[in-house]
Amino acid sequence: MTDEVERDQEAVSKFVESFAAQLVEAGMQRMPARVFAALLSSDAGAMTSGELGAQLRISPAAVSGAVRYLAQTHMVSREREPGSRRERYRVQGNQWYEALTNREAVLKRWEAALREGVVSLGAETPAGRRMAETLAFFEFVDGEIAAMMERWRVHRETRFGGAP
Repeated sequence: MTDEVERDQEAVSKFVESFAAQLVEAGMQRMPARVFAALLSSDAGAMTSGELGAQLRISPAAVSGAVRYLAQTHMVSREREPGSRRERYRVQGNQWYEALTNREAVLKRWEAALREGVVSLGAETPAGRRMAETLAFFEFVDGEIAAMMERWRVHRETRFGGAP
C-alpha cells in the first residue's frame, strides 16, 4: 500500500464497513462485500491477500473465498506481481459495467429456460401466461441493460475520458 495517500485509517475503516453493509443489504455475501469495499477505497485499487487480511482483520482463507466470489462475478481481477508468486487483487474503474454486462449471459439462459417453460406449460394456461410475462420482462430488461450500458460508455468517455 505504498502508493496510498495518508488518510485517517479509522475513517477509511468506517467507510469500508458502511459500504460493505450496503452491499450485504443488497444481497452480496458479507466477506466479499468487505473485500470489495476495501479494494474500491484503496488508491491503487489493488491489494495483496496479506494487505486485505491486515486491513480487514480476516484470515487468508476468508480473503481467498471472498476474492474467488468477486472474480467469478467479474468485480475483481487477479494479477501476479512481477517476479513474485504473490497475487494482487484489483478492482477496475469499470467494474460495475463489467459486472452488469456479464449478467447478460445469465439473462439469456433464463430467457431460454422460460421459453421452454412457456412451451411445456402451454401458452394459454395460467402458468404459461405467467411464464410468458416473466420471459417478456427479462427480454425487456436485457434490451434496456444493453442500451443503458452503451449510454454509460459514452457518458463515461465524456466525463472521465479514455479507457479505464
